[in-house]
Amino acid sequence: MNIGKTKKLTTIGMLSALAYGAVVVGRIPLVLFLKYDPKDVVIVIGGLIFGPLTSFAITVIVSVVQMFTISESGILGCMMNIISSCSFACTAAFIYKRRRKLSGAILGLFCGWGCQVAVMMLWNYLIAPIYMGYPREAMVELLLSAFLPFNLIKGGLNAAIAMLLYKSVVTALRRSSLVEAKQDSDKMRINIGVFLVALLMMIMFVLLILSFNDMI
Repeated sequence: MNIGKTKKLTTIGMLSALAYGAVVVGRIPLVLFLKYDPKDVVIVIGGLIFGPLTSFAITVIVSVVQMFTISESGILGCMMNIISSCSFACTAAFIYKRRRKLSGAILGLFCGWGCQVAVMMLWNYLIAPIYMGYPREAMVELLLSAFLPFNLIKGGLNAAIAMLLYKSVVTALRRSSLVEAKQDSDKMRINIGVFLVALLMMIMFVLLILSFNDMI
């Protein structure tokens, strides 16, 4: 195994540990029984650096470890986590891999956001009644009142945080010699406009989370 592959595996392992830590310490009650955690931020950053397969690998690692440690939803919950995170992070990483510039990263994050919302609405309609023990009629009522706002807030907040943190994370990994310059496109520079939009998005979604918490 060459040094480059060793560094990549080390970085993926570190990102997996960070993503799992985000699940353990970062879970926030949001809508009814649904909880937000920021692990998808770490997963999508890994994908933007190394590609969509890295996002998939981190997702599977974290979801399986989560299933055997802190999750109470078993294999279906594990599948839900994999589908949710991959629909966001792999989509974003795939688009950025095809268009390695700022516009590609932003387009990828927003497409990942939309894909995650659509996929999870379908998942929650088809599968959630099985592992939650809810009648499908009750689940249909929850789709618009709970699952849709939850996934909109979750994906939007993760996209905004990823936009804010990506360059800082890559810079830190470069200084640690874990990421080579060629693995990160210099064309992706966060300008002040993107920074402000991401910051405003993050503030807006945080305020929405706080308002939902007040209603719980």
